[in-house]
Amino acid sequence: MGGNHDLPSLPGYKGEALKILREAEAQAGDLIRIFKDGTSYEGVLMPRSEYGDERHIVIKIRSGYNIGVRVTADTRVEKVGAGAKVTFKPPPPPKQRPNLPRVSILSTGGTIASRVDYRTGAVRPAISAEDLYSIVPELSDIAVIETEVIFSLFSEDLTPKHWTRIAETVAKRIGEGVDGVVITHGTDTMAYTAAALSFALQDLPVPVVLVGAQRSEDRPSSDAALNLIGAVSAAAEAPFAEVVVAMHETVSDNAVAFHRGTKVRKCHTSRRDAFKSVNVNPLARLADGQLTMLTEDYRKRDHDRELTLKPNFDERVALIKFYPGMNPRLIDLYVDLGYRGLILEGTGLGHVGRKCFPSIRKAVERGLIVAMASQCIWGRVNMNVYTNGRDLLALGVIPLGDMLAETALVKLMWALGETDDPEEAKALLRTNMAGEVSARSIYI
Repeated sequence: MGGNHDLPSLPGYKGEALKILREAEAQAGDLIRIFKDGTSYEGVLMPRSEYGDERHIVIKIRSGYNIGVRVTADTRVEKVGAGAKVTFKPPPPPKQRPNLPRVSILSTGGTIASRVDYRTGAVRPAISAEDLYSIVPELSDIAVIETEVIFSLFSEDLTPKHWTRIAETVAKRIGEGVDGVVITHGTDTMAYTAAALSFALQDLPVPVVLVGAQRSEDRPSSDAALNLIGAVSAAAEAPFAEVVVAMHETVSDNAVAFHRGTKVRKCHTSRRDAFKSVNVNPLARLADGQLTMLTEDYRKRDHDRELTLKPNFDERVALIKFYPGMNPRLIDLYVDLGYRGLILEGTGLGHVGRKCFPSIRKAVERGLIVAMASQCIWGRVNMNVYTNGRDLLALGVIPLGDMLAETALVKLMWALGETDDPEEAKALLRTNMAGEVSARSIYI
């Protein structure tokens, strides 16, 4: 088809469907009538996913539903009227009230800053922090908003270098005297970024709140507005000064939970309450406009406290999930590639098969830091119970208590970014710096 399906006027169409639409001089957004088998179908011509087939035309009928009409030999298309080009134009932002707290919203992308992309039928990063403020006018009653787009990426495309840039931007905004910082972020790796900022931003004077959405703001079931309102409320007035993740507490629109950045995991692919605190209670909850602290163990807001920025990460750290039959050469590969640290995600209390022991010994002897987290969601590593665990300790593997595996990965990257001395890095890894290790396990 020579690339015809890339024409902006008929995105996603190709083959017979593209041919018949071009003959009718129709474009996406036009009102068209399709005649087929003695029946006519009228509606607005919709763009198609670039992965769609070549024989269907999609229209939005008067009821609001989309239907697909299969193109056959007797199908005919008639253009009824030209449609207006569909674009997103946010309303103007509401007037600021200068007596309110100052909150900086930093946009990095993700679903909370996305709209439907009719090229693919999926969502794409498109809305800036300024747009978010414009379409959630309730924020004007909470804080004076300052906005900045750092980058516009889905979170799976972020790297430790992006963590560094986010941390530096947050530190700059705090240095300018804001009362709190909100970071809009894709949910898939938000827990990694939250952990990274928890170590990079030490002695925080004000809250840093990461917020995302499971469903983009142009969908009726979106969680974006409530999550953003909760995040800005916490950044403006919460008593804590920590890095937290703000997301729906339940599937209903009744509360936002605030999870400590080192103890949170995305536990569901699509539910609005996907994020859960692991082995601890959430730090706080916002419901009916009221914020309630759920623990007394938190760092308190203090504008006089001076932030310490330590934003460097060494990417030469790997997270290796053990599984039955795993080839130990995977461990050898990281050693040969010059990695400096390995986090083993072991079974149960912290175990891997004995077949892996020689490779682990080699890694330790070559100077790598090797530490153990558990594949289990709840509970903690205890490598003194069984022989395999004790033997791993003897090899030099460091147990990490109830530290989440992804937090452990980020922390070791950070520790090795702070120092070239392996013993200093081990000491940092063992030190509970941002609530990443619970003093004792609790049953939630």
